[in-house]
Amino acid sequence: MKREYPDAPLVGVGAIIIEQDRVMLVKRAHPPLAGEWSIPGGALEMGETLRHAASREALEETGLVVEVGELLGVYDRILRDADGRIRYHYVLVDFLCRRIAGEPEAAADAAEARWFTRGELAELSLAQDTAQVIKLGFEKSGSRVL
Repeated sequence: MKREYPDAPLVGVGAIIIEQDRVMLVKRAHPPLAGEWSIPGGALEMGETLRHAASREALEETGLVVEVGELLGVYDRILRDADGRIRYHYVLVDFLCRRIAGEPEAAADAAEARWFTRGELAELSLAQDTAQVIKLGFEKSGSRVL
């Protein structure tokens, strides 16, 4: 599967893990978005369901075992190079998740993994759709708005 300059869009999944008015984010270790905070997630593998992929990616990147719940949204992530060519094209499917076990520990494609409060999120430069789906995750999880 060619991620950079793909022949077709790739399907990615995201795990919006909400707990005690906090959300789990990872700092990306590799492109796209290397060095930026993001939702734990990654590419769907052949033969894998979307929900299983969200659970697998959460465990791989954060060390957390999660229960995958409600579908929060489907988003386009299209990044172009300086010449306007499509360098990355993902269709992202994000799910609300709840931690069942484990403690945060970055691994796989994540350089760091940690909890953020809503107040701390305001200090990050998150993609607009990422910020929106996290806000929706807080609302759906019943976490109070700060």
